[in-house]
Amino acid sequence: MLRVLLTNDDGIEAEGLQTLRRALVALDDVELAVVAPDENQSATARSISIRRPLWVQEVTFEDDTVGYACDGTPVDCVRLAALGLIEGFEPDLVVAGINHGANLGDDITYSGTVAAALEGIMLGVPGIAVSQQSTRRELDFRLGHQFVFDSAAAFVARVVDRLDDVPLPEGMLLNINVPAGEIGGVEVTRLGKRIYQDRLDLIDEDTGRKLYRVYGDSPVHDDDPGTDLAAVSAGRIAVTPLHFDLTAEHGMEALREFDLAQLLEADDVDPTT
Repeated sequence: MLRVLLTNDDGIEAEGLQTLRRALVALDDVELAVVAPDENQSATARSISIRRPLWVQEVTFEDDTVGYACDGTPVDCVRLAALGLIEGFEPDLVVAGINHGANLGDDITYSGTVAAALEGIMLGVPGIAVSQQSTRRELDFRLGHQFVFDSAAAFVARVVDRLDDVPLPEGMLLNINVPAGEIGGVEVTRLGKRIYQDRLDLIDEDTGRKLYRVYGDSPVHDDDPGTDLAAVSAGRIAVTPLHFDLTAEHGMEALREFDLAQLLEADDVDPTT
């Protein structure tokens, strides 16, 4: 029996989560638990609630199964489940989504969806983050309003169903992005590069303060073959393996060539002069 924790960052009532929940409940040999935010927590990344306790409320779904809504972040939700919120349940897999909007390229560092799956890696269990492009086929997670989640839910359910036969490597999560419309295939990709077009716009002024809008037009991207951005743009599902180790291995030798130990030595120069 595979114990799957389902969460998201759009909130427990979000249609993306509910569509995926129904697909996962239908799988044999899967024990599903749902712990998700009680409201939208998009772009919270790996934020956690350390200055206050967390409210949790049991929620009954349309099929009379239950989940748990938390007033914290997606990472809080994963932590709650891992620490014993549901008696007798310890997750073997964390699935986050389906996010309302794509999580591609540099955007993944902002994503609460990806962060929840990443928390699974921190806990020693595999993670899957899944996001759906809107029907407008935009590549910006901020702009979409209409979504069709059925194909994404069916694909992820099949991935989960195969994990016993093809387990994920230790310390790795899958970031899955599903294009809108007819799907033209599946591609294993690397992260693409965003080109952000943010700007500082003064919106209003009040006594002693100013109101600014920071985030501007939808970001564009380099259409580099092999990237998640290029795959989704071409109508293919992008499956990108991610891991937590952010070490810049290519810079370590250059740093070793610099005598960092000399910075510990007393300065010959009198700082008062």
